[in-house]
Amino acid sequence: MYKVFEALDELVTIVEEARGVPMTSSCVVPRGDVLELLDEVRDALPAEVDDAQDVLDRKDEIIGNAEHQAEQTVSKAAMEADKAIEDARARAERMIAEAQARADRLVAEAQDQAARTVAAGQAKYDELVGRSQVDADRMIQAGRESFERSVEEGRIEQERLVSQTEVVQAAHAESARILDATADEAARQRAECDEYVDSKLAEFSDLLSHTLRTVGKGRAHLRGAAVTGVSAAPFDYTA
Repeated sequence: MYKVFEALDELVTIVEEARGVPMTSSCVVPRGDVLELLDEVRDALPAEVDDAQDVLDRKDEIIGNAEHQAEQTVSKAAMEADKAIEDARARAERMIAEAQARADRLVAEAQDQAARTVAAGQAKYDELVGRSQVDADRMIQAGRESFERSVEEGRIEQERLVSQTEVVQAAHAESARILDATADEAARQRAECDEYVDSKLAEFSDLLSHTLRTVGKGRAHLRGAAVTGVSAAPFDYTA
């Protein structure tokens, strides 16, 4: 059949490329080439037609065989598909079961680990709480003792300051008393000194008065002797 189609294609090409007759739709083709191609088609047709007829005669058989083969193929494919689906389902169920078992195992391990962690944390917490309580009690006791010691030291310091204040007050009082006594003694001594000086001045005044009187008497005696022209007797200035 391939030769027939090839010859027919060459005939079509010859007609398409043939020179046309003016004023008409006809064309001029090479007779020899066309006849040669037609002979080739005639020679090739019987064998190809026989083959085609054989195919036509065996059409039902070929179609039946094809349908049977197709049915077998479809049936086999369906069986294989069912088997593949069943295998996939079984594999999926097995994977799900394994995943579930693994998940259950992981959950159990996680719960066990969590329980151990919680227990360890609780024990650590209890230990820390106990230690903190002991430290807190010790710190409270130390703070109480420090407070009491500070209070006692403050009381002692207060008493010392009060005592010092009393001493200072007593010192001020004693100082005032001494100053007053000193002032009194100074006044007394000043009075005694004034009295002594006054007595001495009085004595000096009496001596001076007596001396002045004696000098006056001596002068008067001297003047009297000068007037009379008589030598005056020696004058007793001690009288």
